[in-house]
Amino acid sequence: MLGRAANGVYWMSRYLERAENTARLIDVGFHLALTRSDKHAQEEEWKSVLTTTGQVDDYAVRHSDFSGPQVFNYLLRERDNPASVLRMIENARTNARMVRTSLTNSVWEATNEGWMALSELLSRPVRESNLGEVLTAIRRQGTLVRGALEGTMLRNEVFNFARIGTFIERADSTARILDVKYYVLLPSVAWVGSSLDNVQWDTLLRSVAGNRAYSWLNAGAMDPRGIARFLILDGQFPRSLVFCYEKLRSNLAGLAKEYGEETSAHALLRQTGAALHQTTIEHIFETGLHEFLQDFIGQTNRLGNAIAADYRFIE
Repeated sequence: MLGRAANGVYWMSRYLERAENTARLIDVGFHLALTRSDKHAQEEEWKSVLTTTGQVDDYAVRHSDFSGPQVFNYLLRERDNPASVLRMIENARTNARMVRTSLTNSVWEATNEGWMALSELLSRPVRESNLGEVLTAIRRQGTLVRGALEGTMLRNEVFNFARIGTFIERADSTARILDVKYYVLLPSVAWVGSSLDNVQWDTLLRSVAGNRAYSWLNAGAMDPRGIARFLILDGQFPRSLVFCYEKLRSNLAGLAKEYGEETSAHALLRQTGAALHQTTIEHIFETGLHEFLQDFIGQTNRLGNAIAADYRFIE
């Protein structure tokens, strides 16, 4: 399984998760831009979407402004953008085809059919009038592939590599969204007693599919500290940092059992995971939310690199 096949299933899952995360960011950017009163504020919101995805510099080389349709078409379908959703879906399908014999028919068909449907949908420029339809289709495709993985795959090394790819990508995305969006919405770093716009906070939670879950756990109260705690430390929410690392621990343990030994990635995972479980939201705010998230993103990137090196694959 090592090498080529591990590389394929790991990156298939990462690309699918990244495509879905990008779609969710575009959705939140679109809804937040609608709440802005002037063109400059709207463009700043779209610029923050590009910043979250790490594409703002590449975009600025090609375009001089940050109008909504120009930004979301760049993120969704621009051929010259290697990080567009269209390119990511193509890369996911290419990797799935490379490891076709390691996947069930259901997983391959969900990936291939999703690629065909989205290629057709993104063959033409996306307008504001059909943006919602396009974003829903992207999210649905990721859900179908994950459902096929969960429902038909043996719990073996293939499954473990797929899940590791998903949760490495998801942890990184949640941390980036919280880091960039939190202080955009919060007018002052002195968050205690601030007046909040519930619609905007709800939209932030929607970007990680967490608005309903947060409401259930917090009786609908939009509290900035509560939102940060939810996205970082709530072990029940499947996109929180703690949840992602718990799943990474489980799947890396599966690989250690499969191969009869641990690697350097296991030590890195334990280090970051222990720090997450031992901290509190009060401590995070005392030391700095931005600093905490930047350190976490760096640790997650190092973990991904260690996994790739330990199991002899790299994209």
